[in-house]
Amino acid sequence: MGAGTARVFDDALALPVDQRLELVDALLGSLNSPIDPQIERLWAEEAEHRVAQIESGEATLVDGEEAFSRLRAKYGA
Repeated sequence: MGAGTARVFDDALALPVDQRLELVDALLGSLNSPIDPQIERLWAEEAEHRVAQIESGEATLVDGEEAFSRLRAKYGA
């Protein structure tokens, strides 16, 4: 980490937690390329659909470790 970056990092650590979270969110957002509004809308609709499936019991949830175990068994990774 360069001296300037280290200085900014140290300054950021001195901020209250809520302000650090805002900073992190802004920095991560700056890394994303421009988002197509239609794609963003479709992803939001898909997320809402999946939440509805979970809440209604239509979807069967699988523990993460079990899911990865199944994938390793299926694909030999």
